[in-house]
Amino acid sequence: MNDGVQTAIVGVTGYAGAELARLLLHHPRLKGTPPVLAGRLDEKDVARGGVPLTEIHPYLAGGPGCARLKLQPFSWKLLAEQGVKVLFLATPHEQSREWVPEALARGLRVIDLSGAWRLTEAANRAIYAFKDDGTAQAADIQTQAVYGLPELHRTQIAGAHLIANPGCYATSVILALRPLVAAELLDLDAGIVADAKSGVSGSGKAPTPKTHFMYAADNLSAYGVFAHRHTGELLEQIALDSDQIVFTPHLLPIPRGILSTIYVRFRQPQKRATVAQIYREFFAGSPMVRLYDNALPQIQYSVRTCYADIGFQVSADGRRAVIVSCLDNLLKGASGQAVQNLNVMLGWGEAEGLE
Repeated sequence: MNDGVQTAIVGVTGYAGAELARLLLHHPRLKGTPPVLAGRLDEKDVARGGVPLTEIHPYLAGGPGCARLKLQPFSWKLLAEQGVKVLFLATPHEQSREWVPEALARGLRVIDLSGAWRLTEAANRAIYAFKDDGTAQAADIQTQAVYGLPELHRTQIAGAHLIANPGCYATSVILALRPLVAAELLDLDAGIVADAKSGVSGSGKAPTPKTHFMYAADNLSAYGVFAHRHTGELLEQIALDSDQIVFTPHLLPIPRGILSTIYVRFRQPQKRATVAQIYREFFAGSPMVRLYDNALPQIQYSVRTCYADIGFQVSADGRRAVIVSCLDNLLKGASGQAVQNLNVMLGWGEAEGLE
C-alpha cells in the first residue's frame, strides 16, 4: 500500500489512544493524512460538530494537523466516506468483539489494542467470559487473528487483516523468555518466576479504588495473582504449560513503565557469552528491541520510547539467570507496538515513526 493510507482511531480519549494519535500524526508516511477520530459523543458535542482533539488531550496542541482534528460520532458510514483502510481499536474487549466482525466484512484491516482476539485456546480465553465465545463466527475470526508481536510474527502480520496487539506485561515477558525457551536452554520443570511491575496507566484511564492517588502513592501492591489476563498470552506465545511459570503483576506508584524481573534455571550450566549470543541472533533485525550487554535496563531508560530493553545476569555457577525486561506500557506495550504492526502490515520500515 502507498504512503498516505487513511487510518482511523476508535478510543482516542484513553491513554493509549492519545499516544496512538500522537504517533500517527508525526508518522513520516502519513504526513497530510491525519487519522479519523471516532467514538461515542454526547448530544451537545454532536451539535457542535465534534470534540477538538486538543480539548481532549491539550498536550497534543501544536502537533501537525491537530488544530483541525475532532472526535466525531462513530459510524461505519463515516469510515467509508473518509476512505479509511486501517482501523485502530483502542476500545474495551467487549466492544472489539462486537465491531471486528463488521469491520472485516467491510474490507477494513484492523489493529485491535484490546485483548479480544489475542488468545487461540478456549481455556485461556475463559477469563474474559466473552458472550460470543464458541460461536461459529467468533471461531472463524479467531483463526484470522495474528498475535501482533513483530519480533515473533512478522511474516503473518504482513498479510493479516486482523492484528491482535499484545498485552503490555505479556510483551515484556515474552520477549525476555522466548529466545531462551526456543533454544531449549531452560529447565522448565524447575519453573520460571516472572515478577512484573507496572505504572498505574496500565490499568486504563477509568479510575478505580486501587489506582486512586491515595491508594497507589507511596505503595507497592501485587494483584491478579494466578489470575491475570495476560497469563494466557505467555503460555501460548512462549509455549509453556501453566505449571511451568508463575507470573505476578504489581502496581507501581508511577504513571507509566513496566519492569519485569524473571528468574530461570538452565538445563546445563551456561556461559554469559552463550546466552548473549542467543539473544543477539534471535533479535537480529528487530529494531525496537535493545539488548544490554553489561548492565541491566531500568524503567527510566525505556519510558516514553517505543523500545523494549532486555538485560540479564548469569549466576557464578552458570546454572541460573535473572533477566530484566523494561518497556513503556503505553508505547511498546500498546500504541507504539500498534504502529510497529502498521509498518509491517504496509511494508514500511518497521521502526518508521517510532525512533
